[in-house]
Amino acid sequence: MMTNGTAAYGMYPRNVALPEVVYALNRAGFGNEDICMVLSPAHPVATVVRDARILNVEREESATSARMIGWFSEFGAVVIPTVGFFIRSQAFFHALVIEQNFPTMSRGSRTLVGLGFSEGEAKRLGHQLSDVGAMVYVSCPESGKADSALELLRRAGAREAASLEPAKMAGAAA
Repeated sequence: MMTNGTAAYGMYPRNVALPEVVYALNRAGFGNEDICMVLSPAHPVATVVRDARILNVEREESATSARMIGWFSEFGAVVIPTVGFFIRSQAFFHALVIEQNFPTMSRGSRTLVGLGFSEGEAKRLGHQLSDVGAMVYVSCPESGKADSALELLRRAGAREAASLEPAKMAGAAA
C-alpha cells in the first residue's frame, strides 16, 4: 500500500482531457512517475487500449493505440480494471500487484485499497469510477505538495478531489 507520504486524487468525467490534467501537474513540478490513473473500462481511452490489435488493424488505429500505450508507459501506473495495467514505479507495483489480498472486493476496488483508500472508500469510489470515468492519483512526499496537487486537480475539473494522509492510509491496512 502507498504509505510513503501523502497523496491527492481527483475523479473526472469521461470527457475531460487527461493530457491537460497531467500537463498541469507536470508544470507544477509533479513527475509522471508519481501519477497513477485508474480508468473505467468504458472510458474512451480504455477502449483504445482494449481494442488494440496486432494484426488486421488499420494503420491509423494502430498508431493511435501505440501512442496511447506509449503515453501510459510514462506514468507511475495506469490501471484499467478487467482490461490491463501499465506499471513503471516500483512503489505502485508493490501497492497494486504484490499486496492484493482482498478476495471479496472487485478488481477496481482492490486497486484503490492498494493505493491507500479504506475498503469503504474504495467501494464507493469504485462505483463512482464506473460512472465518472477516470481517477488521477498523485503520490506526494509531503503534505504541502498534496495540497498543491489537490488544488490543481480541482482546477482541472475534478468532480471530487481530496487528499489522503498517512494516518488515513495506514488505517486502510487494518
